[in-house]
Amino acid sequence: MKKLSFLIIGALSMSQLMAQDISDALRYSFDDIQGTARFRSMSGAFGALGGDLSAISINPAGSSVFTRSYATFSLSVQTINNDVNYFGNNRSSSESKFDLNQIGGAFVFNNTNGNSPWKKFVLGVSYDKVANFNNDWTASGTNTNNSIASYFTSIAQGLRLDEISKFPEESYSEAYSYIGYAYGYYNQQAFLGKESHIIAPVNDIPSNTSYVSNIAPGSYRQNYYYSARGYNGKLAFNMSSQFKDKLYLGLNLNTHFINYERFTYLNESNNNSGSLVHEVGFENGLYTIGTGFSFQLGAIGKLTESLRLGATYTSPTWYTIAEETTQYLETYRTEGGQEIAQIINPNIINVFPDYRLQTPGKFTGSLAYVFGDKGLLSFDYSIRDYSNTKFKPKSDPYFSSQNSLIRNTLSTASSYRFGGEYRIQRVSLRAGYRFEESPYKNNDLYGDLNGYSFGIGYNFGNFKLDAAFDQSKQDVNYQLYNVGLTDNALIDSKVSNFVVTLGFNI
Repeated sequence: MKKLSFLIIGALSMSQLMAQDISDALRYSFDDIQGTARFRSMSGAFGALGGDLSAISINPAGSSVFTRSYATFSLSVQTINNDVNYFGNNRSSSESKFDLNQIGGAFVFNNTNGNSPWKKFVLGVSYDKVANFNNDWTASGTNTNNSIASYFTSIAQGLRLDEISKFPEESYSEAYSYIGYAYGYYNQQAFLGKESHIIAPVNDIPSNTSYVSNIAPGSYRQNYYYSARGYNGKLAFNMSSQFKDKLYLGLNLNTHFINYERFTYLNESNNNSGSLVHEVGFENGLYTIGTGFSFQLGAIGKLTESLRLGATYTSPTWYTIAEETTQYLETYRTEGGQEIAQIINPNIINVFPDYRLQTPGKFTGSLAYVFGDKGLLSFDYSIRDYSNTKFKPKSDPYFSSQNSLIRNTLSTASSYRFGGEYRIQRVSLRAGYRFEESPYKNNDLYGDLNGYSFGIGYNFGNFKLDAAFDQSKQDVNYQLYNVGLTDNALIDSKVSNFVVTLGFNI
């Protein structure tokens, strides 16, 4: 894979912002809290329980369940196994990452005024990894439907030839940068296709707006490489209080962090009769950083000594996101009996204006039954309307079209989490199950998630040691490009986590 060297930075105006789509919106909308080992071993069913630092991320009232100040940190190993099918050809990959995925503390202040119904006040802070973006896979197969040329021809139609062409005195870098600044991201794509000879104008005049492919119909051997790195993290500042022995109330003020990098590379070759271009290598890089804010309101009520009910409202997350893109294109063609390599390496970083993303809010209802000091059972139900996801400013024409697509494509999704714990003196045995519905109206695009978990813990007195293993499975139809070459790679993804947590009184 050709690596890009970055020499020039090109800024694009807001009206030319074309890098964001529904996949970006969803990527930052999921909140799969990785959490402590106890939290993970019960599949995150903690909304009515509390007493765990990661449980605060589900229901902020949970910190008041602590009887004394407490802190934890968690280490994890996450492994992602992908089985990828592309036009009947299967490829498998595996990626593992070791990480500090959780750290936090809760500070309990007991009310010494015996006449007050407010028994305690708790301040807490907890960091949780919401998502790990590390993922690598390859899709390989023979496509008889679409060539990468369809990507460039689809974009180029309707664009003037003189607005996607290099002047004789310009370098590729200068032309790519100016076209992006003056006309936008789509014109840059058409420029790449035209200058690499993948597409050609129907008429060689400046006002031409029609283009044809220089890659003939037939079959195309395609290898698509996907590599991503990064994370989404959440830092929660927690306040909660206990009212008498029946009610716990809490508030979280959350700061969110996004760091995401993605590289894709498509290699396509053909020996179709009539093809001028017989091989293409196309690389795209995306770099994203962002910050966001959200809040949570939660309550836990003791209906009886054993039965507990929890409720949480999680606000939308309001992100401000900055993105940069890079591109590289190389083609090989046979012309006049000679093999010609055409390399377009603009050495340009496209810097897009910051944009805003609002992810949907969520409601969670929880129920738990505690069997004294013997164990417990817990259930969480959450609902979130992903069609409420919004790019902003909504007045931007491109964002308006994406928001319309989101409303028509995404829907309300529910998640169900079950967990249980059984204690044998100082030893705790735990297990859980979770099911999360697809955010898409069409489940074939993005399947439901199924996961299970189990774990063990030991209470040493002043500190506790917990370990957990969980695994989830989900099918995803990954679309290679937004236009033209829109064929899907079917990815059967299995994510496994092993987590160890040390907790101690402070």
